[in-house]
Amino acid sequence: MSRDFSEAANQICILRLSALGDCCHALGAINRLKKEMPAAEITWVIGKNEYQLFKGIDGIEFLVVDKSSLLKAMLKIRQDLRGRRFDVLLNMHASMSANLISAMISSDRKVGFDKARARDKQNLFCNEFIPAKKQQHVADGMIEFINHISKESDHPIWESIDLSPEENEAKEYIDGDKTTCVISPCSSQRYGKDYNRSWPIENFIEIIEYLLSHENMQVIVTGGLSQTETEYSNSLDKKGLNGDFLNLIGKTSIRGMAAIIKHSQFVISPDSGPAHIGTVMNKPVIGLYAMSNPNRSGPYHSRNWTIDKYPEALELYEGKKIGDSKWGHKVKEPKAMQLIKIKDVKLKIDEVVSHVKRSTQN
Repeated sequence: MSRDFSEAANQICILRLSALGDCCHALGAINRLKKEMPAAEITWVIGKNEYQLFKGIDGIEFLVVDKSSLLKAMLKIRQDLRGRRFDVLLNMHASMSANLISAMISSDRKVGFDKARARDKQNLFCNEFIPAKKQQHVADGMIEFINHISKESDHPIWESIDLSPEENEAKEYIDGDKTTCVISPCSSQRYGKDYNRSWPIENFIEIIEYLLSHENMQVIVTGGLSQTETEYSNSLDKKGLNGDFLNLIGKTSIRGMAAIIKHSQFVISPDSGPAHIGTVMNKPVIGLYAMSNPNRSGPYHSRNWTIDKYPEALELYEGKKIGDSKWGHKVKEPKAMQLIKIKDVKLKIDEVVSHVKRSTQN
């Protein structure tokens, strides 16, 4: 039987290692937890790359895991937590690596996902589970962990995070007198080109030219050093875009990119970490979705601005309707992204620019 939240759960461990977007979702749950129980001591076990974004957030102790060497990571967690016992462990990461790391963490209560969302035998590593709910956004699924121990029915919340000293550098890139759009053109590359959710670079170039045709508009493109991102960067450089355009692909850290988003006015991105950093920073996000369901993993507060071609892609490439597929099913055909038309994105840009202007006037 679960003990009373206010009396028992003073030492709380959150386990969410990766990926960047999912950790942004987890932050929404952790922020809610901090408000529900301000006296609680919160420890977050997190991946080393994701930690770069969130380090320094007040009220959270971080334990950093390098998943590239799982055995070393397990031994390090056991050593770091020797002699410590948590009141509750919230395992928000249903994977075997997270499950094995959870075994190194001492806690009377270990809370995992419900059967439908758990993977890799997570039920064997937990003794409590969040309630089964259908068709939830990933962030709403994570807030269920907080609701489970608080006995409330709350929603995730995000607050812009401090990114010093990177914010000072970001301000050097951004013209405060202009409306700044940040474009992160590429999706996560961890699954390679077979599951590349990036929109074609030719389309982005046309969108950039459209944005620059607006008065007082600045465009900054960000990204990492993957093969696809390098190819996109080369195409942008060859195009020779002039004016208020800046190509920063491969030139910023995760924190640097997030700082630029924080001081911009809106973001354009496929299903990737920067879209969810936009949510953290309370920025409108034009999400480009065809291979994954935006109702499950889209930018949480920007669903009205997200372009959703997922139902069309699912039917075209797999002959299925949403009701016939698992909620988390992904379309594996990269050509699906071409279902998103340039005119669709231009329409959303006009809507968001009008929203930004109204917000500024107010």
